[in-house]
Amino acid sequence: QVQLVESGGGLVQAGGSLRLSCAASGRTFSRYTMAWFRQAPGKEREFVAAIGWGGGIFDYADSVKGRFTITRDNAKNTGYLEMNSLKPEDTAVYYCAARSGIYTYTPKDYNYWGQGTQVTVSS
Repeated sequence: QVQLVESGGGLVQAGGSLRLSCAASGRTFSRYTMAWFRQAPGKEREFVAAIGWGGGIFDYADSVKGRFTITRDNAKNTGYLEMNSLKPEDTAVYYCAARSGIYTYTPKDYNYWGQGTQVTVSS
C-alpha cells in the first residue's frame, strides 16, 4: 500500500515557477511508477508527466514538454514536479499517482492517488 500527499501548490503569475512534492508512505515506493495528473474545472483529469521506478524512464504531455520536469528521490520517498514558465492554462488541481508496472496516460490505471494541490496561474 502507498499513501500519497502532495504539497507546493499556490498562486503564481504567468511566467513564474512552482515545485510540487509528492510524499509517499510505505517502504515500497521505489517499486512504483509515479505520475502527475491535473484537472481543471469542468475538464477531465489529464496526464502531465510520469517517471519510472528507477527514474530512468519518463514522459511528458506535449503541453508541458520543455517547461516541466519530473524527478523522484526514492531514499526520501518523494516525487517532484518542477514547473517553469507557467501559463494561465496550467491552472488546475494537480494530483500525484502511483501504479505497479510501466506508466500509462490513463488515470484509471493508477491504484494510488493523493488528495491534490491547487495551482493557479494569473495572467
